[in-house]
Amino acid sequence: MAKDNRILLIANQGFMINSIKAELVNHALEIIHVKPSVTDIENLEDKPNVYVLYIEELDTILDVIVYLKDRIVEDKAAVNVIGNHDDLDRLYLTIPKDRLAGVFMRPVNVKDMAVSIVDVIKDEENRLAKKKILIVDDDGTMLRTIESWLSNKYQVFMVNSGMAAITFLAKKEVDLILLDYEMPVTSGPQVLEMLKSESATQSIPVMFLTNKSDKESVMNVLSLKPEKYLLKTLTRDELIANIDDFFERRKATNY
Repeated sequence: MAKDNRILLIANQGFMINSIKAELVNHALEIIHVKPSVTDIENLEDKPNVYVLYIEELDTILDVIVYLKDRIVEDKAAVNVIGNHDDLDRLYLTIPKDRLAGVFMRPVNVKDMAVSIVDVIKDEENRLAKKKILIVDDDGTMLRTIESWLSNKYQVFMVNSGMAAITFLAKKEVDLILLDYEMPVTSGPQVLEMLKSESATQSIPVMFLTNKSDKESVMNVLSLKPEKYLLKTLTRDELIANIDDFFERRKATNY
């Protein structure tokens, strides 16, 4: 994977912004500068996954804050923010501090900030090198539990319904899907059948991860050829071992 040294700097023009840009460039980073506008950000093609938001007046960029929250949740974007104490406290009501890659108080020390951003870039490069797994389950507690189990070794994305999975996969590629069996509206077997019917998604490996252990349920999906049929009674280590084994076998066979 090519190294991505790009930063999306979201800020108005100004002397401090020029100083921030100059220091980041000194660290061999490429700056894409856009004003705080969701429309302008969305219109950018091939956006980097590391953002730096400079907050001047929080009330004027509330839509940008919500947009960045969505990017953290949906894309695992690494969002850094620069602001004063009051603005940051209000920001945390929308984006918890522990979900931010970096927080810098104004007036910012641009040299220290640039060093921290370089570290964020390195962390992001390591994360993006990991295999991508999509977890599909209507149980929020299960989603968060499995994410916490897998996130050290894999990039983990989560959706809480079958149709949300289809929408997600229309925009993003993954290396494996962990799919619940029983979900409202669109069940796991229906999701897998839909994936198999489309050329863009038919080759994505799918493992069921479910509480359904009866023979009839298992037999019902065998024709769809899931990679594995796993039960939610598995321990953390057992689940990781199954996933590790799957990727190791694919690598060994150059599949």
